[in-house]
Amino acid sequence: SSSLSPPVVDRQAPVEATDHAFWDQFWTDTATTVQDVFALVPAAEIRAVREESPSNLATLCYKAVEKLVQGADSGCPSEKERQIVLNCIRLLTRILPYIFEDADWRGFFWSTVPGAGRAGQDEGDDDGARPLAESLLLAVSDLLFCPDFTVQSHKRTGSDTAEDMQSIDSCEYIWEAGVGFAQSPPLNYTHDLNRTELLKLLLTCFSEAMYLAPSADNNILNPWVTFFCATDNRHALPLFTSLLNVVCAYDAVGYGVPYNHLMFSDYREVLVEHAVQILIVTLEHEAGPAAAQHSLDHSASAMEDLEPVGPDNLFVNYLSRIHREEDFSFILKGLARLMTNPLIQTYLPNSAKKIRFHQELLVLFWKLCDFNKKFLFFVLKSSDVLDVLVPILFYLNDARADQSRVGLVHIGVFILLLLSGERNFGVRLNKPYSVRVPMDIPVFTGTHADLLIIFHKIITSGHQRLQPLFDCLLTIVVNVSPYLKSLSMVAANKLLHLLEAFSTNWFLFSASQNHHLVFFLLEVFNNLIQYQFDGNCNLVYAIIRKRNIFHQLANLSSDPATIHKALQMKKRKKTTTAVISRINSQETISMEGSRPAVPAEPGTLKASLVAIPGTPSLLELSIYIQDKITCQRYTVCYCSVTLRLSLVIIMVPLLPIKEAFQPESELARSRLSSVSSSAMYWNPTPDWVLSWKSKLPLQTIMRLLQILVPQVEKICIDKGLTDESEILKFLQHGTLVGLLPVPHPILIRKYQANAGTAMWFRTYMWGVIYLRNVDPPIWYDTDVRLFEIQRI
Repeated sequence: SSSLSPPVVDRQAPVEATDHAFWDQFWTDTATTVQDVFALVPAAEIRAVREESPSNLATLCYKAVEKLVQGADSGCPSEKERQIVLNCIRLLTRILPYIFEDADWRGFFWSTVPGAGRAGQDEGDDDGARPLAESLLLAVSDLLFCPDFTVQSHKRTGSDTAEDMQSIDSCEYIWEAGVGFAQSPPLNYTHDLNRTELLKLLLTCFSEAMYLAPSADNNILNPWVTFFCATDNRHALPLFTSLLNVVCAYDAVGYGVPYNHLMFSDYREVLVEHAVQILIVTLEHEAGPAAAQHSLDHSASAMEDLEPVGPDNLFVNYLSRIHREEDFSFILKGLARLMTNPLIQTYLPNSAKKIRFHQELLVLFWKLCDFNKKFLFFVLKSSDVLDVLVPILFYLNDARADQSRVGLVHIGVFILLLLSGERNFGVRLNKPYSVRVPMDIPVFTGTHADLLIIFHKIITSGHQRLQPLFDCLLTIVVNVSPYLKSLSMVAANKLLHLLEAFSTNWFLFSASQNHHLVFFLLEVFNNLIQYQFDGNCNLVYAIIRKRNIFHQLANLSSDPATIHKALQMKKRKKTTTAVISRINSQETISMEGSRPAVPAEPGTLKASLVAIPGTPSLLELSIYIQDKITCQRYTVCYCSVTLRLSLVIIMVPLLPIKEAFQPESELARSRLSSVSSSAMYWNPTPDWVLSWKSKLPLQTIMRLLQILVPQVEKICIDKGLTDESEILKFLQHGTLVGLLPVPHPILIRKYQANAGTAMWFRTYMWGVIYLRNVDPPIWYDTDVRLFEIQRI
């Protein structure tokens, strides 16, 4: 193995490319592993050669790619050739990040090496003139379908003739049954290992994106991904199919033998993890009007019209064109099974295998729904969507108090927001919730809607850096509220608790946008009363019990003395979360396992963005990992984005739509990064309070209280009632038909794709990939610029 290091250390005169004996030292050793290569080729040596002897580094890269091309052409018939190919793969995986981190070197792989033609070809040959990056990507693609190396050979046993690599149809060698392929090849752990090493190299090639500073301009496409997913790659379709099928067919539990994952290595899991990472990185949508229309258009006929043109990225193209119900079912069931895996509870502690790539699965699910609207409609067509909802709520609940997992909370909320924009999601939530998962939430009997609303304890007990998500979280509830047939008492009380917290004077006056949260909650109550009054006696009862909240809102004082007193109270509170959490004591006792919120690290970056009217919100990304190399914690941070929503009116309005949900233009301009940061600069005035107080949509609730409170008081006195079940029975059989104001239109706020969120997703997924690949630590200690690395 030691033969790897001397050529790299040599920083003297350039070594000729024709000195085969010298260069062959790097890949002829048969005893190396990828860990050996990372240990024997230290970062300092690579950087030193890059600076002091650039021609040697250039030749090394070229010769390694040349060996891969030769291996792809020959099909690696011998064990020795396979070992040479694997060594070249490992060496390039080690070196590429140090090529990318230097701006002067970044174009190296996209140039042709002067005077170095492809072996056995003229320099004028079209293939020989290919940029090094293209030769590398095509060779890797060929090797991923190399019989007896990465796929099962179809040749007859005993045949001496190897299969010709250029004539094989790689669609016959797809790795797993599923979408577009019916046969499931036998498992072969050697093939899985070799595929994993190739995918690791592929991921490293794509990681050039990590070394470019973040930009809201989404037109900057990754050239590696662009070429790999273009028509030049003849394996694009079978590769996409193989990656998708391997992920969706993977069963982590298998036969369910306890502790089997401790006795046997599961090579398929590592392959699946890299496959899903390759998928989320390659599914990058190009910008432009046609692409935007394609990703946002909801009508099937419009999608079919666009299909012949389609996205230039073939992976996005293939994904957007999947349409068979059995394929959708295979994908959804596979993803739901993997997402639910970490929730599995067994009688024997830690006896079942738990996967750890759930964040990548969430990004993949997002991209599936975003690029294939037919898949989104399929997901929402049946109750299967709830098999995705429950694990997402589990992840969010588990991560809510941990500032190191703010990014995970954001992706989960993004998905819920996307789903809540469709009517069917709200309808599906009425299914009873019976499967208990290990979440520290109040025990309740009810529906999945109750679970979703109770989960909003994230607002009262989550980390303070989740404050920018409050708008998103309440938007989700507003979107589904017109369809919720019967809320449990626990969920009804949760909504009233939130309103009580958000309607206190000190909170309303603390920042320019805080009153929007009250508007959202009032819209929820109005939707439930106007459209689902009959089944929601628990909510009506809770509103009657807490009627003082609504009276206080209607009679909110706006004089300078009241404002001054509220602001004095604000100064005594350190954070919004600290005050809101006082209402936790009123809630039902939680299960074991709840954790206090972790305080924010000092020096946390707080960026500010001009918000789009009526929308959330600043998002920050921060991920921690226990670093296996130095046993230090480090974090990936910061990325901020404005999430754009569109307002969709899904019922013909009978009254003029109030503009209560649209903030004044000067308020929109003054939006700051968070409640705590904006509070420092905010100076509320009586005129400002009056400007939104007059728009509070209290008419429906006040009319309900005006009618029902005297009736409830009367039957309590007449019958001497002290039992709330009797009052609930009375409310259940009551009606307000003709007594309430004319129903307001249902407003649905839908997610709209934009450059900001696209950049956030790119940063988030690369942050996750950076931290998940620690064995070997491919990007550790390199000069990453897409996000910031902080040691803790």
